[in-house]
Parts: sequence; structure tokens; C-alpha cells
Amino acid sequence: MFQENTSANCLNIITSTEDGAFQKEGHSARILSPEEAERLAKDQVLVSEFKQLKLEKEAQKNWDLFYKRNSTNFFKDRHWTTREFQELKACREKNALYSTERCKVFQCDLTKDDLLENIPADSVDVVTLIFVLSAIHPDKMHLVLKNIYKVLKPGKCVLFRDYGLYDHAMLRFKSGSKLGENFYVRQDGTRSYFFTEEFLSQLFKAEGYEQVVNEYVQRETVNRKEDLRVPRVFLQSKFQKPFSKTEVLAD
Repeated sequence: MFQENTSANCLNIITSTEDGAFQKEGHSARILSPEEAERLAKDQVLVSEFKQLKLEKEAQKNWDLFYKRNSTNFFKDRHWTTREFQELKACREKNALYSTERCKVFQCDLTKDDLLENIPADSVDVVTLIFVLSAIHPDKMHLVLKNIYKVLKPGKCVLFRDYGLYDHAMLRFKSGSKLGENFYVRQDGTRSYFFTEEFLSQLFKAEGYEQVVNEYVQRETVNRKEDLRVPRVFLQSKFQKPFSKTEVLAD
């Protein structure tokens, strides 16, 4: 592992892997090649308003069909969550009451269903938003964060990881797939937003969270069989619910 100074106020950490790929963490967004920049600049035509309204109305149906199609051949345990988010491992191991028999599972729409109907206020230690927010319309993302804020304990955190600006998936979209700035629709009707560090920071802070960590993670995905390397970009972050003034005085 080595460190690379990219500016006076920015430190990137680059980690090499056995197959020669890399993971870079820091505040620098990925730099596009001239060809990539030109292609994105030309793609300015948005999907019609009628189709956008239809996609929003059918969002749950489209994702249900996606999970039905990919239940056995898409989702694999990459074992990276406890590596990237040590809070998850610590929360599990330090809690003597942890038991799979005590977990409460329920389904809800975070943009409209009140979490307080299933979870007490100020009772949750850790919330994970891992590839969740990108599937939600940007206009409704604040509703998700507002909902979570109500059940999160003061001083505890939201762990976030999702698609970052200029990820390979963003560059693969064909013309006619753009819904808005950094927002696209796939052929199956599911949608994806690609986050910038600044957008995510403003989104969380507007709902009262404090930023702890918020940085890009740049990786290479290596297909050894085809000798293909593609750039992946994620945003990995940690935001905390602050203590109230009375709680700070009490401490």
C-alpha cells in the first residue's frame, strides 16, 4: 500500500491487489478520458416526462421483477462489508444479545412508510444504506434520510456505499437512457443515480446529520478470462446523528 498526495488538502490512499488491480480512496473524483467526456457531453436528451412518470409509478414492480430474475445468479457474498465498515462487525460481536432468532424483518417503502410503526424512536445503533439510495428518485432521497433519522440513536451512524460519479455502469448507458443529471434508466426499467461527494454531503446535512467520512472509492474489476479491466467508482461514507444540546450538557 502507498499514499499519493493529489493536492495540498487531499490525500488518496491506493492499495494494490494480487491481480494487479487497485483500490483508491480519497476525495478526488475519477478523471474521464477525452472520449468518455465527449460521449457524456453529447448525451443531453432526457427521457420524456410521460415515460419518467410511468417509471416512477412502476418502480416497485420493476425492482420486484429484477430480484425475481436475479435471485440466484446475481447476488454473491463478497465478504467486503465488515472489511469496509468495521462498525458492523463490532456491533455484532460486542452485543451479547445478538441472535438471528431475535432479528425483526419487515418490508417498507422508506419514502412513505413511517419506520416508527416498527422501530422505536432513537433506538438503532447502525443503519446501512448499501446500494439503496441510488435506486430512489433524487427528489425523494431526503424522505429516506428523514425517516431513518427518527429511529437512529443520537451519536450513532448511517453507513453508506453506492455508485459514484463516472462509475463504469454510468458510462455504459446508451443514448436515450438519461432521466436527469447523473440519473439513468436501465432496459428493465430499474433506475440508478450516480453520486458526487458534494451532493451526498448536502443531502445528509440538510436532514440534520453530521459528516464523519465521505469519499470516493475507485476500484478495478478484473475479468481474467477476457483480460478485461473496468473502472468502478463508489462513494463510501459515514454520517452521524448528533447529540441534542440537553444530551451534551448531561454528559
